[in-house]
Amino acid sequence: MAITDIDVYAHLTESDVETLGAELDAIRRDIEESRGVDDARYIHRTIALQRGLAAGGRVVLLFSNHKPAWLVGTALLSTAKIIENMELGHNVMHGQWDWMNDPEIHSSSWEWDTTCPSVQWKHSHNYIHHKYTNIVGMDDDVGYGILRVTRDQRWEWWNVGNPLYNALLAVFFQHGVALHHLEVAKLRTGQKTYRQALKDLRLIGVKEVRQNAKDYFIYPLASGPNWKTSLTANLTANLIRNLWAYMVIFCGHFPDGAEKFTTDEFENEDRPRWYLRQMLGSANFRAGPLMRFFSGNLSHQIEHHLFPDLPSNRYEEIAVRVRALCDKYDLPYTTGSLPGQYLLTFRTIAKLSLPNALLRASADDAPETASELRFDVRGGLKRHFGVDPATGRRRGLRTALRELADSRVAATQT
Repeated sequence: MAITDIDVYAHLTESDVETLGAELDAIRRDIEESRGVDDARYIHRTIALQRGLAAGGRVVLLFSNHKPAWLVGTALLSTAKIIENMELGHNVMHGQWDWMNDPEIHSSSWEWDTTCPSVQWKHSHNYIHHKYTNIVGMDDDVGYGILRVTRDQRWEWWNVGNPLYNALLAVFFQHGVALHHLEVAKLRTGQKTYRQALKDLRLIGVKEVRQNAKDYFIYPLASGPNWKTSLTANLTANLIRNLWAYMVIFCGHFPDGAEKFTTDEFENEDRPRWYLRQMLGSANFRAGPLMRFFSGNLSHQIEHHLFPDLPSNRYEEIAVRVRALCDKYDLPYTTGSLPGQYLLTFRTIAKLSLPNALLRASADDAPETASELRFDVRGGLKRHFGVDPATGRRRGLRTALRELADSRVAATQT
């Protein structure tokens, strides 16, 4: 099962958790107090760049009957769509730039270039996902209602299609995000009525019609006799954006080390433990400045989940301090290369298409699913609270995981 007691799983005392929360609060205050001209300049330049790329791509596609023009126009348009969705739309609607009081760059007014209505996304993502991050049965992003990504989700016969559903979701990601607000899992269990879903579907339908008319009718029509090649360019740009957004988001939520939680853990949760859940339930991937920018700085998914409404251009700075806290409290800082994180994610999706009886490890101690019981040794919970007198170092979760791995290696050798 997923984590039911986050203090025990993290190997932290109550005092440790409270102090950790205070130190993360201090990081928030420091960033809030230092927001200013440089941050405003960053977002204005990003908007200008995105709009310039989009306009340039549309102009070049007027001559899309020539292959070089098609390639250049498609590349410019793809890049513009990625920036708009990842670094602008996602982050603006989180309220990261509301402090500027600029009505053009405000979470209440931004409508992004995708088929998901912003008002629905702000509820399903900003509220549901970020409040209930990785709580099985409460966070609809745990598998998006169609994928089995933890052993806490009961296996059903249709889960054999996990790899296929995953591929379809990647290709049609913007439409999957739009339909996500229907909450398919709640429909299946009766927690949501079909009448409620129909009301949501009408709003989705309006946005789908507008977005698809723009991409596949109005802009191709503006290309005159080159409408066919312009249409294929728009299809290709949307596909590239879909695949990239899918990759970034899945690598931040489903690789090994992105833990899941039970409702029992949530019932008594306070602010410091909310922070701790975000740290343990998210994963980063290593990226340079360019990849960070094109991922909407979601290469820092841990920092984003800790501070979703702080400016994304500050995540690299925040990450230095968050990683130092992980070292101080002996907590894992889950990261890896982008390909490596995705391979771990896909392995989980593929193997969980099978029932638990055909899988190795247990529901308490598997790469994709863990609980505090993974440290159970001979009937007693193995804890490492406080400081090890032999080394003077704090003994926490990272040390416990390392010792657990070492014990397994020793067992195989004997």
